[in-house]
Amino acid sequence: MKITEIDAFQMSWAENDRPSQRSAFVIIRTDEGLAGIGEASPMQGGLASLGIIHNDLAPMLLGQDPLDHAVLLDRAMHTLIKLGPDGALTGALAALDIAMWDLKGKATGLPIYKLIGGAWKTALPFYASIGGNGERSPDEVVRIVEERLKDQPSAIKIRFDNKRTNLDTDLAGDIAKARVVRQLVGEGFPLAFDANNCYTVGGAIRVGRALEELGYWWFEEPVQHYHLRAMGEVARALDITVSAGEQTYTLPSLNDLINAGVRMVQPDIVKMGGITGLLRCAALAHAHGVELVPHQTQPVIGHTANLHVVASLLQNTKPVEWNDPSARMHPPFKNPPVPISGLFHLSESPGLGLTIDETELKKRRRELIRGVDNDGR
Repeated sequence: MKITEIDAFQMSWAENDRPSQRSAFVIIRTDEGLAGIGEASPMQGGLASLGIIHNDLAPMLLGQDPLDHAVLLDRAMHTLIKLGPDGALTGALAALDIAMWDLKGKATGLPIYKLIGGAWKTALPFYASIGGNGERSPDEVVRIVEERLKDQPSAIKIRFDNKRTNLDTDLAGDIAKARVVRQLVGEGFPLAFDANNCYTVGGAIRVGRALEELGYWWFEEPVQHYHLRAMGEVARALDITVSAGEQTYTLPSLNDLINAGVRMVQPDIVKMGGITGLLRCAALAHAHGVELVPHQTQPVIGHTANLHVVASLLQNTKPVEWNDPSARMHPPFKNPPVPISGLFHLSESPGLGLTIDETELKKRRRELIRGVDNDGR
């Protein structure tokens, strides 16, 4: 089997959306008539990753066997190492890796979780990941949490999404929001708090102490992700589990985070080398005795790929993340993942198990032309 085409493009989700608001997709086609789909990190619409795929990676991979994906993409990583290794390059490699695993499944007639080695369970609970709470009042936070509880999540994570240059702006207000959510859901319901890097070490420890008293499950990225020593200092000072890793792009960087003292790591499959990369992260986390709870906010391709990996993990300790309950990203797929009674169910179909609606895909795709989309924006 040989790669004959690598098609990198954006997907538009609203009529007048900007390129930075779109998703970054890749389809790999082969001489045997098979096609695999993948997704890159959507930061700024994934345009940087898509450009690397189109200009640099596709010429290297055409004519190659996609079943050699680990060798091919490790070679590509080191060939283009000066473009990264963090960020756009690893996002590009992640998209290609997911697409090649999808191809591998279709070539063998097996779902990805079977190729990994099997699933401990194929029905997975999720936690509702709720962003934008930095600008909401406590009453508004309560209302949106009440709405998401209708989806029957196993846990709730409230995210703040504050500007990362404004630190410790409203510690008392943030704690008040954490408190009203606890009052809403009751003492036993699992809760998580994602600070999105918006505290100093002192501010993080103050908030973390309050979260401990409120019985929160974990405290995510309390300080700037690139200050590893500071992240470790907060983790060691608190009893609540401190997590980080969604902005970590290489295995050595994840190892550094663990060595700093973080005991729950959250790499993202569309940023961290795809399925191959996330499996390597799982092995590293297991070797160090830390929890692996992947970050994942993309609702279809990234989410489905993540489900396959998480289902295969012996050390699966937390529900999977589900960020966007709307159906706005569903139309290009005939069978997008949707929870049933609080559970996502893995398909037994080959590869990812997703079926593309070609008409809808064509309607929403936006081509890359000299770094911009076909609307000239």
